[in-house]
Amino acid sequence: MSQKRKLFEEVGETPSQREVTGPKGGMIDSGRGGARRAIRLWLFVLFALVVLMIAVGGLTRLTDSGLSITEWRPVSGALPPMSHADWQSEFEKYQQIPQFQIENKGMTLAEFQFIYWWEWGHRQLGRVIGLVWALGFAGFLVARKIPVGWTWRLLLLGALGGAQGAIGWWMVSSGLTGDRTAVASYRLAVHLGLAFVILGFIAWYAMLLARPERELMQARRGHEAKLFSLSTGWMHFAFLQILIGALVAGIDAGRSYTDWPLMGGSLVPPQMLVIEPWWRNFFENPATVQFIHRMTGYLLLVFAVMVWLRGRRSANRATRAAFNAAFIALLAQIGMGIFTIVTAAPWQVAIVHQLMAVVLWVMILRARFHSRYPLPQSVRG
Repeated sequence: MSQKRKLFEEVGETPSQREVTGPKGGMIDSGRGGARRAIRLWLFVLFALVVLMIAVGGLTRLTDSGLSITEWRPVSGALPPMSHADWQSEFEKYQQIPQFQIENKGMTLAEFQFIYWWEWGHRQLGRVIGLVWALGFAGFLVARKIPVGWTWRLLLLGALGGAQGAIGWWMVSSGLTGDRTAVASYRLAVHLGLAFVILGFIAWYAMLLARPERELMQARRGHEAKLFSLSTGWMHFAFLQILIGALVAGIDAGRSYTDWPLMGGSLVPPQMLVIEPWWRNFFENPATVQFIHRMTGYLLLVFAVMVWLRGRRSANRATRAAFNAAFIALLAQIGMGIFTIVTAAPWQVAIVHQLMAVVLWVMILRARFHSRYPLPQSVRG
């Protein structure tokens, strides 16, 4: 005797097929789910730690503390000096570098300890981030909870973090010899730029994991190609401005010309190409570097207006809101940048400007994500 079929049961569908597809139609998600929510929470922790790292790194630079530790000891350096003799030994090493000999000859041991703790905290935070990544990745891998296709993505974060540590030392080493009293500005730009790249990957991955695979595949069919292309350009343009901002910070160029919209009373500041050879002006001349940062900011605003106007025409309500938020973040950052200049970049203002760059970066990425994977909405919108 044949079994009675349930109401709305598909003809020809076997019980085994119903179990595979599941109540959510999960053929696409079958075997792909993993611990998406747990991994996303782990990524949020990493995101917060990287933002904290950017803030501490900025304060380390603003307090001129970055050269206080003159050796790279990834393991043994985790322990700070434990005795007066240890402190004296570290101080003597610092006394051998140009920063002390040229700028800080009168520094006391107590003053040295102040800058040492800033740099030690910065490096220690890097170790914490590496440990959080390693423990999380290993745990999800051993438990086989990583979704299909995600192992290499999560491994990439660890590789970039390791490269960041090496680049950090490459940056510091530039200020330990010769006649430099600070790190090379272009190396600082590479170091900060990679931090934003890592932050961008974490944010993008977290946004992807927030939605099931089947929903992402459906969303891609309705993505707005032109808007996605424009937002990608906006992302790259903003990244360029972040790198130029690092050059400004590296030579304290923000404290050189404190009038706006003019520079030194003129549209183009004097002494823009006074350093020989000429190309060094783009890295070491405060007038040149700040002028480029300002001009790039104006161009970025013009391009952002174009992208925002295109984003406002999106048929998707959530996409429009995402582009509105990104544009508001840009306007706030430009206003903060002007305030930083006219106040001669005190550390309290400068660090807010740097953190607002993080907010802007994430808002642009979020708008770009929405143009690629628009949220479902009713026909009424």
